[in-house]
Amino acid sequence: EIGPDRMLAVDANQRWDVPVAISWMRDLAPFDPYWIEEPTSPDDILGHAAIARAVAPIRVATGEHVHNRVMFKQLLQAGAISICQIDACRLGGVNEVVAVLLLAAKFGVPVCPHAGGVGLCELVQHLSAVDYIAISGRIDGRMIEYVDHLHEHFLDPVVIRDGSYRLPSQPGYSAEMRPESLARYRFPDGAEWASS
Repeated sequence: EIGPDRMLAVDANQRWDVPVAISWMRDLAPFDPYWIEEPTSPDDILGHAAIARAVAPIRVATGEHVHNRVMFKQLLQAGAISICQIDACRLGGVNEVVAVLLLAAKFGVPVCPHAGGVGLCELVQHLSAVDYIAISGRIDGRMIEYVDHLHEHFLDPVVIRDGSYRLPSQPGYSAEMRPESLARYRFPDGAEWASS
């Protein structure tokens, strides 16, 4: 059961077209969802803008499948998103991520990074720290996705305490993998490949 003391977020995973997204979110509005994530294809900037206008004050969140700062710029300029969900692996490097962090700050849109892959939690904790310390100076309206698997493969995995990420105590991106994991999953001769 979820009540007023908990946040409800809806993720359509790009399954809806614009009219269906609007219809679903209007039906769900009495439950006060915090956001609708990926209501439609991330390439449909005008579709996202139409959804955002129609379902406000419910926030529209997208970005985990957006591959460059130009698309983020267009989403932000169109008022199509109110939550920016960068995926550091898809954006292609720290410079592109920083560009999107700066754009989001310019438009006053909070960044809530996507972290659902190998090592993403380990990486995005640093990007959120950069956003807070050097760009936005804010933590309100921001959160970092946490996926509770695959951390055993890293020398310095993320630490979650009291529902929050803890800043790493070691230098680097926290993404150095354990040698035994690299050996086990190395293609084509790792144990995982040899057994399949």
